[in-house]
Amino acid sequence: MNILVNLPPDFFRQPELSVVFQRLDPLGVVRRTSHNTAEEIRKDLAWAEAVLMWSWPVLDEALLDAAPGLVFRGHIDLRRRDARLALDRGMAVSVSRAGFSPAVAEMALALVLNLLRRVSDYHAQMRLGTESWVKDFPRDIDPRERQLTGREVAVIGFGAVGRRLGELLQPFHPRLRVVDPFAPEEAIRSLGGERRELRDALRQSDVVVLCAASNQGTSHLLGREEIALLRQDAVLVNVARAALVDTAALLERVGRGEVMAALDVFDREPLASGHPLRNLPQAYLTPHRAGGVIESVQRNIAWLIDDLEAHAAGRKLSRPLTEAMLPGLDD
Repeated sequence: MNILVNLPPDFFRQPELSVVFQRLDPLGVVRRTSHNTAEEIRKDLAWAEAVLMWSWPVLDEALLDAAPGLVFRGHIDLRRRDARLALDRGMAVSVSRAGFSPAVAEMALALVLNLLRRVSDYHAQMRLGTESWVKDFPRDIDPRERQLTGREVAVIGFGAVGRRLGELLQPFHPRLRVVDPFAPEEAIRSLGGERRELRDALRQSDVVVLCAASNQGTSHLLGREEIALLRQDAVLVNVARAALVDTAALLERVGRGEVMAALDVFDREPLASGHPLRNLPQAYLTPHRAGGVIESVQRNIAWLIDDLEAHAAGRKLSRPLTEAMLPGLDD
């Protein structure tokens, strides 16, 4: 089998991935490339019988027509329209994007706890020597610092990330509200959650975590009116996509000290050095690192190779692209 692995160059330089890639050697001839455009990948794709890649270059009709020997596609991620084309063609396609979900869910939980318990604030104060020690306990407790246990928590988007976050929240016994019209009722109830409409969930929750895909139906899902519904001192965490939120409206409420926000994603990345978010005390920022642990990358590649092995052996795929996955994919 001719196997094309088209991934960014550093995938091939990362020692922790070398053992994973070695699993391809018994399966056939492996060609490693880092193409970014359709023109660059065309010749190698025409050679390939299987391809492992992220979501780019887009494998459109013309590229697929020029690759008649291609029988298996393994993608770390896939855009909705590209997934639609792959399904229409009936090709064997695996998608491993859920390999990021455990790490993203853990980051979401960490950010929630950080905001509620002001961990970053205390750390920064200790570094600078400006911390306040207990003097008039309990009168000196800031009421904005709260425990997570028993809080009202809304999870918006209950795919792989949202469900894993729901599992991680279980020891805290939250009152869990789920906003996701596509999530199975059984999955929600198994974690003690209740399905809610978006605006109801925003009004009722102390903590709101965004885990939804970014597509036409979710663009500015939290617009100015929705952000206005957030409770005083609510905590908003976005580990999904910046396009879900009207950043200007969020900036206003955070700037007035009415809500706290932890953001891992931004409208433009890298975030501009002079962006107003950098100067807001109640905005906690991380540089799009929620899924960025080496275990995530190892898992994503390993799952694609698992399915390539299964396809070669005539077995059922473990991570197949399905119609049910389409609502959870980005546009």
